[in-house]
Amino acid sequence: MAASTLGRAAKALLAPALALGATVGLASAPASAAVWSSCDQWGNTVLNGYTLYNNIWGSGAGSQCVWANSGTNWGVWANHPDTGGIKSYPNAKKVINKPITSLTSLTSTYNVTVPSTGAYNTSYDIWDTGHRYEVMLWVNRTGAVGPLGTAKGTVALGGATWTVYKGNNGSNDVFSFVRASNSGSGTVNILPILKWIKDTKGWFGDVTIGDVQFGYEITSSAGGLGFTTNNLTVSAG
Repeated sequence: MAASTLGRAAKALLAPALALGATVGLASAPASAAVWSSCDQWGNTVLNGYTLYNNIWGSGAGSQCVWANSGTNWGVWANHPDTGGIKSYPNAKKVINKPITSLTSLTSTYNVTVPSTGAYNTSYDIWDTGHRYEVMLWVNRTGAVGPLGTAKGTVALGGATWTVYKGNNGSNDVFSFVRASNSGSGTVNILPILKWIKDTKGWFGDVTIGDVQFGYEITSSAGGLGFTTNNLTVSAG
């Protein structure tokens, strides 16, 4: 479930880089040497305009390492136990810092290779600058995972059909869009989704979009599973 999401974002942004203790050999990275890798709980770096976070934020987590050839080509090896609760959200973040009405475009392309086992979702996590609102776009999911809140129907927007969920985790409102069918690659037109929330539903006003994150919300990956972002772009105008 997408719970404690503000905690996830705050920890990723503010917590010091602490060693997780149990680490995994970087042999899990691709054969060509990555330009950056980390097994630290809060390991992070900036590569060509994207901030990468290892971001192991949930309780009961196992070990996890992130590697990157660039901000748009990176991956994760994670070995989290088969228990409930989100363990981590390794991600790449692009800063936007524009009000919705100032945006003329906000799009993203993704291409991922993900495991057929475990429990996780591949998702965008979009925040306003005040961290009052969180918009999640689930492009695929596997295992016993589901969004926070209650279903509010379906909508065709941004290049796909989604089931929309609305909830609150005690810190912020969460709007989750779960894609009707799993996708390993595609283009998402994010701006119409934000405008639909603002103008059609009135769930928030002209908020300033702080950043767009893309990554893997992992609940379990027992025995070790690999997740690869073959390519990611986030563009705003």
